[in-house]
Amino acid sequence: MACRMAKARGAKLYAVHVIEVNRALPLSAPVEHLVEHGEGVLEQFEQLAAQAGMDAETEMVQARDTGPAIVGEAEEWGADTIVMGLPYKRRFGEFFLGKTVPYVLKNAPCRVVLFREKLDA
Repeated sequence: MACRMAKARGAKLYAVHVIEVNRALPLSAPVEHLVEHGEGVLEQFEQLAAQAGMDAETEMVQARDTGPAIVGEAEEWGADTIVMGLPYKRRFGEFFLGKTVPYVLKNAPCRVVLFREKLDA
């Protein structure tokens, strides 16, 4: 979806994968298994962008919290739109957005588009 939106507007694609580092560890702590997973996610994004005929820049960031990292990257890149996917999560029996989505919605310097995964019946 992000590829189609960007292509229609002649925009450039940037993707960021944030690795949340536990506060008990130094921010630069080695987290190889999370880095490997993030590299896979970003590689998939690059492949999807290439299939859509678009170039994409990617970045992996280690941070304490994902929301501020996303907003900071969007500000740095001068983003027009942030596109985020989110899983369908429940907390105490109710749909739950978590802490990242509300932070980004409140603090993003641009539009935010959310895609929630399909609800399994």
